Amino acid sequence: MDHTVNLTRARITAATTAVVLLTACADSDTRDQGAAESITVFAAASLHEVFEDIAELYTEETGTAVTFNVAGSSGLVEQLENGAPADVLATADEATMERAVEGDLIAGEPALFAENYLVIVTPADNPAGVQSLADLGDDAVETVICAEQVPCGAATGRITEASGVQITPVSEETSVTDVLGRVRNGEAEAGLVYATDALQAGDEVEAIEIEGAEEDPNLYPIAVVDHAAEPEAGEEFIDFVLTDEQAQQILTEAGFVEPQEHDAA
Repeated sequence: MDHTVNLTRARITAATTAVVLLTACADSDTRDQGAAESITVFAAASLHEVFEDIAELYTEETGTAVTFNVAGSSGLVEQLENGAPADVLATADEATMERAVEGDLIAGEPALFAENYLVIVTPADNPAGVQSLADLGDDAVETVICAEQVPCGAATGRITEASGVQITPVSEETSVTDVLGRVRNGEAEAGLVYATDALQAGDEVEAIEIEGAEEDPNLYPIAVVDHAAEPEAGEEFIDFVLTDEQAQQILTEAGFVEPQEHDAA
C-alpha cells in the first residue's frame, strides 16, 4: 500500500516537473519570438565610437545584436537609394536626412539626438604654427577637408563663407574620419573635423577652436528606414539612444551636445 502511494506521488511529481519545464520552454520561445535577433544601423562616421558603446548596452538590455555600416552620411543614403538593407539611419546633418526622407527611404519622422561643431586639428607638434581659421587661407599650409557633399564638408563651407576665408585643400575626403586620419598620420598640416573627433584623437593632435562654430553646429537626426526588416527593434534602438541615461552619458563624454535652439544662419 505504501509502495503504491509512493509510486503515485513520484508520478505526480514527475508530471508536475514536466509541466513546469514545458511552460518555461514556452515562455522562452515566446520571448525569443518577440525579440529581433539583430538590426542593421547605418551611422555617420563621426558616430562610430559612441554608437558601438551604446549598442553594447542596448544588446545587454534587449538581447538584440547591432550590426553597423559606418561611412560618410551621403554615402550611406546613396547605399539606401541603391537598395542596401538597413533598419536605422543616423546622419551627421539634417540636410542629408532630408534627402533620405524626400527619397521615401525613411519611415516616420526623424528625431534629433545630438549636435556637433567643427574645430581645426593639426599634428601634435603643429608644424605649420596654425592658430586660427585665417591661417588655413595660406596655400602654404597643407590642409585637408571633407568633400562638400558630406555633412562635415557642408559645415566647412558655411564656416569659411561666414569668415571670408578661402581654403585650397590638398585633398577632400568623403568622411570626417578620413580627414582626421590624414592629420594624425602627418600627411597634412591641418584639417577641419568635428570636436568629438578631435577629442577622441587625444594627444595625437592639437585642437584649435573656430570662432562662431559652436553657434552653427551640425544637428544629428536618427530614423527608422522604410522597409526595415526589424522596424520595431529599430524604433527600440532609437528610443534607447534618445532616452537611456547611460547612452546619453556616452554621447556627452564623447563631446556631443544635446540639441539646442539656434538662430537661423
